[in-house]
Amino acid sequence: MQHHAVRVWPSADQHKREEELAWKLAAVAVDDAPLDPAVVEMVGNRIIDDAAVAIAAINRPPVMAARAQALAHPRPGGATVLGLPPETRVHAEWAAWANGVAVRELDFHDAFLLLEYGHPGDNITPMIAVAQQMGCNGDALIRGIATAYEIHIDLMKSIDLHSHKIDHVTHTGAGAVAGIGAMLGLPVPVIYHAINHTVHVCCATRQSRKGQISSWKAAAPAHSSKVAVEAVDRAMRGETSPAPIYEGEDGLIAWLLDGPNAEYSVPLPEPGEPKRAMLDSFPKEHSAEYQGQSMIDLCFRLRDRLPDLGKVAEIVVHTNNHSHAVIGSGANDPQKYAPDASRETLDHSLPYIMAVALEDGRFHHEESYTPERAHRPETIALWKKIRTVEDPEWERRSVTTVPEDKAYGGRVEITLESGERIVAEIAVADAHPLGARPFQRPDYVKKFETLSEGIVSGAEGRRFVAAVEALADAPAKSLSGLAVTADEIALEAAKPDSKGIF
Repeated sequence: MQHHAVRVWPSADQHKREEELAWKLAAVAVDDAPLDPAVVEMVGNRIIDDAAVAIAAINRPPVMAARAQALAHPRPGGATVLGLPPETRVHAEWAAWANGVAVRELDFHDAFLLLEYGHPGDNITPMIAVAQQMGCNGDALIRGIATAYEIHIDLMKSIDLHSHKIDHVTHTGAGAVAGIGAMLGLPVPVIYHAINHTVHVCCATRQSRKGQISSWKAAAPAHSSKVAVEAVDRAMRGETSPAPIYEGEDGLIAWLLDGPNAEYSVPLPEPGEPKRAMLDSFPKEHSAEYQGQSMIDLCFRLRDRLPDLGKVAEIVVHTNNHSHAVIGSGANDPQKYAPDASRETLDHSLPYIMAVALEDGRFHHEESYTPERAHRPETIALWKKIRTVEDPEWERRSVTTVPEDKAYGGRVEITLESGERIVAEIAVADAHPLGARPFQRPDYVKKFETLSEGIVSGAEGRRFVAAVEALADAPAKSLSGLAVTADEIALEAAKPDSKGIF
């Protein structure tokens, strides 16, 4: 890897475009490095994973609304919409929107966490949509997805957005543009302008993840994907962009991040170096915010040591800053402990997640979040006994670059009414590459089969998985096989009173 210094330039300073971060990201996108076989395998895993969680959310209101919006923009030869037959085609940017909302709705696909947090799997839906509309082959799609992951993750490794209350979807948009550019074989200047444009208009605040969290949490990355598709189209037509978007005197770093004196070191592959960042990301076994994954696994193990949860006096979770300040009691959001909170809020409440895991010994993407489940008196009582504290050692391990020392878990200290204390800890989730049961292709397929049961027929599911497994050899204009068609009886239509402008 090579590390690029990124700082703010006063407008009076002369510099070459080639020195700008957006140009360097575009240069990585066009570099035709060989594909790592492990990355090719992982691309297939993550396509299956995205489809699984999207199908499971297919009839949730935000997904239905986004699908209805997409269907209002039909385009022969366009892109497919998850759940609908491959003959149904819409404009690529609207397919990216509808499919992106579906993928993100349950907070159940992959993640990456370092200086910034995000879900690089959000890049897959715009890649597939553009590939279908532009008639790309399977190899080009794989290269596009690998590139999108590389740029997205390299930015998350080096530029912190969340501490400045900027949403992580700013990095999502840059990754999507780079992936589309690589897939279509676009020149560096076109990708450069599209990155500048996308980053400029994707700088949303983190209010979408604060307090009573709304359905926009799922829509935010899909919106960045839609903007990315539109920005690439605009740049392909010769239009320019606000630049330098990162280093400019009135740009992202100077005014929204660490200010005019800031400097970052962004790691990017050397010319000819395979794009392997995708292998640094990790899957979710449970439908909850990533920092909750390891705690769910630990709670399952603690159940045998807690035969009577009613005798628990207090549970204190010693963990990293994110788990404490974003999804824990350190967020100071009353909604984190509110039974009437939205589903989007509950899946970002570590105390709620842990209470359910301790009581049920299982975690379900729907049943664990129903209003009836959240209102159980015994659950509320246990829930309010759980609090988090930031621990310097667990924070250090969450940001270390030493793989074997990396940790996203914490230490749980349980005090019973008798005074007895039970202490246990976990570093990473079981499904993590360093976990007790790292996810492999059969695990992704099983997740798809489980989440699509009753929605997609067994034959259709097997056909889809086979299409993914043959993706590397798929010829041009053959990617409609990546559509997943739900059984007609299982797919709900938008409500008659849900009409909008389109």
